[in-house]
Amino acid sequence: MTTTADDLRTATDAVARLGSSCADYEALADAEVLAGQRQIAAARRLLDTRSAWMAAIIARRSRPELGHSGLAAQQGFLSPEALIQTVTGSTKNDAFKLVAVGTMMADAEAAEKLVEAAVDAPDGDPGLVAAFVAKVPWQAPIARAVTDGTLSVDAAESIRAGLGQLDAAVTAERLGTALESLLVEAASLNVDQVFKLARRLRDQLDEAGIAAREKQAHDDRFLRVCRLGNGKVRLNGLFAPEDGEFVLSVFDSVTSPRRGGVRFVDKEKAAWAKRVQDDPRTTEQIAADALVQLLKIAGEADQGRVFGGRRPAVRVIVTEKALKPGQPGTPEAAEATETREAAGHGQIEGSPVPVPVSQETIDRLLCDTGTRGIHIDDTGQIINVGRDQRLFTEAQRAAMGVRDGGCRWVDCDRSPAWTEAHHIKEWLAENGYSDLADGILLCHPHHLLLHNQHWTIIRTGNDYWLKPPVEVDPKQAVIALPSKRAGL
Repeated sequence: MTTTADDLRTATDAVARLGSSCADYEALADAEVLAGQRQIAAARRLLDTRSAWMAAIIARRSRPELGHSGLAAQQGFLSPEALIQTVTGSTKNDAFKLVAVGTMMADAEAAEKLVEAAVDAPDGDPGLVAAFVAKVPWQAPIARAVTDGTLSVDAAESIRAGLGQLDAAVTAERLGTALESLLVEAASLNVDQVFKLARRLRDQLDEAGIAAREKQAHDDRFLRVCRLGNGKVRLNGLFAPEDGEFVLSVFDSVTSPRRGGVRFVDKEKAAWAKRVQDDPRTTEQIAADALVQLLKIAGEADQGRVFGGRRPAVRVIVTEKALKPGQPGTPEAAEATETREAAGHGQIEGSPVPVPVSQETIDRLLCDTGTRGIHIDDTGQIINVGRDQRLFTEAQRAAMGVRDGGCRWVDCDRSPAWTEAHHIKEWLAENGYSDLADGILLCHPHHLLLHNQHWTIIRTGNDYWLKPPVEVDPKQAVIALPSKRAGL
């Protein structure tokens, strides 16, 4: 039911009766404090709704086609968001949020009024009514919830942004069904929880698109290093979620004693933690020094040696759907990888924003990166906790380095130090156990390519062959992968 001016007055009057100073609020009983916080939240939702309505009007009266006669331009602003930010004293993000939600509400209200007019018309045409109904935005239930005061503007924007836009895979009907259940749960969740839930629902609706979004995130990566005028050097970079979580894991392990990390029982580790806590350097300085030290270690490393020490782990939560027979990651699908479709997806644990990973990424991570797979069923119950100890030991990886001489991919010249151990027998399918002969060294880019583009490596005795996907070669003629080590 749409709120009225009386609802707003009732809400603000209730807040006014709480008091007008900190002393008044301090005098409230615990039950009154909790009730008062809810009353303030209800009043704020009603006020924010009106703020969004007003933002939509400002945006409409400042639309680009009006040029300098637009409202924002008349006031000396380049955009309606800039005008709103100045008037409200809010952040740029809050101004954009008000415009986005307000515009969504205005569009939904206008479309629903057309439907009502068509239905109430004396000579109402069912075909015309159906046409107007089809034009009602799928976000209309979000707009109604905000108007009714049951959903905040912040939560509405989280749902709108989390569920995304329509495309060939995610239709208005599918989004509408997901939205129906989401709005029921949103009433008891905070804004961050609402956004995470919306993102998870979108990923479930568009699992086939996860791999494409992963590739885009990987393509967006960069690292810029520049020397400033005073001789200092500045780093600025962007990493895909998978690599970013690994970077964070490394620096978390270096600085965790400073941030209330794990308490060590082992005397040597406890002594190390005490040294970190007592270190006169700031946490940021410790992190900077650790990066330099890591680069020195890499620069001085033997290029013929495969790194096999224990790595910081990146946890991936894998749904049971991704592991069902006949789907990727199972023996039944081993001979049909060129035609397989997305079976499910996993999620990188630890990120405040839900980060989905495709089946291909799950397979690759479980190959070599020390990733722990945590399998859950459709109800959220844990059914298996994978190992965080990699299959291949340091000795095995060193042996592979001698045998392979580097990345075995065709025409790749990466040394063993820059490779990862790929499991020819899939890690999940073989339960993490296989022989040294069933491992092969691939550099990170080619390891990515193999899993994401569904190439296959086959072993016959001591010989290894690369089988391309049918999209690359319809005949799938195998390609020999000889050792890069001279004399082998």
